[in-house]
Amino acid sequence: MITQMMRTLLGFLSLLIFTVQECRSVCVDPNAQAQKDIETEAVLGKPMKLSCISCMKREEIEAETKVNWYYLYSDSDAQHIYQYNNLPRDMDGPWKGRLLWNGSKDLQDVSISIANVTMNDSGRYKCVVERTFYFNLYTPTFSNSITINLVVRPKAIKDPTALYSEIMMYVLLVFLTFWLLVEMIYCYRKISKSDEQAQDSAYG
Repeated sequence: MITQMMRTLLGFLSLLIFTVQECRSVCVDPNAQAQKDIETEAVLGKPMKLSCISCMKREEIEAETKVNWYYLYSDSDAQHIYQYNNLPRDMDGPWKGRLLWNGSKDLQDVSISIANVTMNDSGRYKCVVERTFYFNLYTPTFSNSITINLVVRPKAIKDPTALYSEIMMYVLLVFLTFWLLVEMIYCYRKISKSDEQAQDSAYG
């Protein structure tokens, strides 16, 4: 019986390992349907990630990806602040030395991070992704862009939803702890009563 259970367990583990190996990361672009600037907030002096995701529908196709980040002073005036072309490189300007590549290896996540955010970092940022696909007969190039409106605040603002969620989590934790304690006491009394009945039967 034990040998059969061990064989079943080993078979299940083998299937689980095979399933994990066959898994592939799925790219999900949360801003795919966005028509306006993406609004986000940062805290003064803290690091801030500017998220830019550009999914590839056919990952098996060979492609060359170039990424450029800009700071928009206006719709017609922009400063080139960061570039990824085989290697990441921050451009000269107020952000030089404070921008870090925060993208993924497959270049579907092409985000960057700002270290030690200042109040002057507030404004609009634009992420432009260009991809050249290599097919047998032709090499088309596609591009897309995301605009992020960053607001820097002196202090973090507590989100009421997060506060309520935290309170509910603690309430649920207390309730589950109390319920577990009651169940333990109930089981202990039930076992003690069974032992007493067994002893009475034995001596009776």
